[in-house]
Amino acid sequence: MGNSTLNHYGFAMDIVQQTPTPFYYYDIDLLRDTLQAIRQHTAGFPYRVHYAVKANGNPRILNEIATYGLGADLVSGGEMQAALKAHFDPKGMNYSGVGKTDWEIKLGLEHDLGCFNVESIPELEVINQLAGQMGKRANIAIRVNPDIDAHTHKYITTGTADNKFGIGTEALDQVVDLALSMPNINLRGLHFHIGSQITLMEPYVMLCDTINRLQEHYAQRDIHFEIINVGGGLGVDYTDPDNHPIADLKQYFDTFKQHISLKPGQELHFELGRAIVCQCGSLIARVVFVKQSRNRKFAILDAGMTDLIRPALYEAHHMIQNLTSSKIEHIDTYDVVGPVCESSDVFGRDCHLPLTQRGDLIAIRSAGAYGESMASRYNMRALPQAVFCTRR
Repeated sequence: MGNSTLNHYGFAMDIVQQTPTPFYYYDIDLLRDTLQAIRQHTAGFPYRVHYAVKANGNPRILNEIATYGLGADLVSGGEMQAALKAHFDPKGMNYSGVGKTDWEIKLGLEHDLGCFNVESIPELEVINQLAGQMGKRANIAIRVNPDIDAHTHKYITTGTADNKFGIGTEALDQVVDLALSMPNINLRGLHFHIGSQITLMEPYVMLCDTINRLQEHYAQRDIHFEIINVGGGLGVDYTDPDNHPIADLKQYFDTFKQHISLKPGQELHFELGRAIVCQCGSLIARVVFVKQSRNRKFAILDAGMTDLIRPALYEAHHMIQNLTSSKIEHIDTYDVVGPVCESSDVFGRDCHLPLTQRGDLIAIRSAGAYGESMASRYNMRALPQAVFCTRR
């Protein structure tokens, strides 16, 4: 597809116009540029980046990321199977989540996963029991809930005391001692994850301070960790993806370089998802009708919340662009909505778009993360397909 003609937004219009809508359009060149930037900003440091598969588990995307040597951050057995199929190294896989089932734990043990990120004492006990039955020693990190507010949406905040994730610092000594006493457990490190779509570095600085204090506490007890895992959560620019196609990876990694004190021989692990794949993906839809009501004008698409649920679930903003309007000098205001029988099936309100008509092609940008991966068949709608564009 290297000979595609690009429009002024950078879309290969022959692909866009020939593919039945709705569909996900992935810019593989941008994905590669992002992965190369990660490689550049972590070079020379004992850093290991794991891709959070929950952001996008499309097989082509997974295969591409695996070729850059990233590890995989997993939250289900299905994600583990997909990562194995995409040839991620099991030793570079971390398995998180508060509700790991027995078959999922056994699958991880069977493949000698790099780390189970353990979130409770009952989970620790079950992993120890299952590992013993299989003649294995499970590698684990204890997920710590540091009670840090990441200043993001309440549904994607994970590091405060009111969240279901991790073990509070007040109970950490008990869990560390228990893990060290278990014959089938290899305690490798501590794991943290404070939330998603974090655009300010202050919460990460606070996290580094917490980690440094914990490290000193355990050093005094002669307990040393091979791995410190700071999770992910780095946000992207949903408002202006054309001018900020790659997240501020330099500022992100520099924050940890400047504020965290690693011990000799320690590795610092990251679990990035959104920051890797978000901007390379767009949802492409076609205008079915333009409807004028008493107070509003609606552009009704053939894509809905079943294809991209973030606006309905989080009231999330995505830039919306008309790719085919011939009336670019005539701007009008639209509510861009889908066909699903729910009032929340809205992609954007009061969107300023060129004159929009039936048949126009619409791009909903920054949809590479938590778009295709969260799609559903509600209303018995078909799942969106995916197409991939490479120019270099």
